[in-house]
Amino acid sequence: MSEILIVGGGFAGVWSAAAAARLRAGSDLRITLVAPGDDLVLRPRLHRLDADWSRVPLKRFLDPIGVTHLRAEVTGIDTDGRLVDLGHRSITYDRLVLAAGSRLVRAAIPGEEFLYDIDTAEGVSRLASRLRDAENFSAIVVGSGFAGLEIATELADRGKVTLIERAQVVAPDLGPGPRPVIQAALADLAIDVHLGTTVRSADADGVVLADGRQIRADVVIWTAGMQASPLTAQIHAERDRLGRLKVDRHLRVLDDVFAAGDVAAALADPDHQVLQSCQFATPMGKAAGHNAAADLLGLPLVDFAPDPYVTCLDLGVAGAVFTTGWDREVQLTGRQGKELKGTILDVIHPPLDDAEEILRQAGRQSNEVSG
Repeated sequence: MSEILIVGGGFAGVWSAAAAARLRAGSDLRITLVAPGDDLVLRPRLHRLDADWSRVPLKRFLDPIGVTHLRAEVTGIDTDGRLVDLGHRSITYDRLVLAAGSRLVRAAIPGEEFLYDIDTAEGVSRLASRLRDAENFSAIVVGSGFAGLEIATELADRGKVTLIERAQVVAPDLGPGPRPVIQAALADLAIDVHLGTTVRSADADGVVLADGRQIRADVVIWTAGMQASPLTAQIHAERDRLGRLKVDRHLRVLDDVFAAGDVAAALADPDHQVLQSCQFATPMGKAAGHNAAADLLGLPLVDFAPDPYVTCLDLGVAGAVFTTGWDREVQLTGRQGKELKGTILDVIHPPLDDAEEILRQAGRQSNEVSG
């Protein structure tokens, strides 16, 4: 019996499992997904501060397609021995798909224990509980990347929000294309923006900035920076500055190891690498799972070939901005952008309890919902 082991229960992990399951009919291929929790967490939904809405029971996705869910935390990977360490025991594999995701880079500052985040369902629950009965609260959001902008604008109609960004421009990673729309939304929502500075320390009353200024707030939300799972360091292969493993067009890292999602530095097209987002994690998972199974079954491998790059940034009551291409050319804003964002937040929810539909979708790398 051949064993495919998938590490990670996010978008890349579950779709790897489904794509592998789609190929195994009539074979003795066994598929196991290792993840410590019972749920797939839809991280693009977390800025709405509804942890339950962001949880999808893994059982209802994996059981119908005959994939075993092993509830455990992976503590080590031995690629020479084809072993994965779970702390209390080790398990073997014939092909490994590493899809362990990414995590927030935690702030190494005095008072970091006072910081909140929206990186996990648990973090969202903690923040939502803190704000549940608060009226006219004040919040500081550190970082004006995707997560920072979405939580800042989400909270702006409920309280006073201050946004802090190290760079000299807002949303530096999103480029100049959508920046005028973002700046207009921040102004309309009366969000106070501090550029070219960072947080020196935090406490129960707010933060002290690098220049010594103190800003008071009821909550401080840290969103500055993402890093691939530290498990990538246990794979003897080249990694990028985010800790992601370099992969080939089949998402292979080593002969018997594939990587997908936020741990993989794959090419989206000849000139651009993928970003850490579900937009790429889902098709990467499907390609990696297919190829891990195909490799064992003597079937053709597929190239990773994602849809053209788009972004849709939620801007709270100010709407949303939808862009296309790597230059992020603005296509929709305001109410129309918000409607599209709502559609996206709905369709990222995977099908449940329906093996035929799960496997059908696993056979399509495209994120388009039709077909």
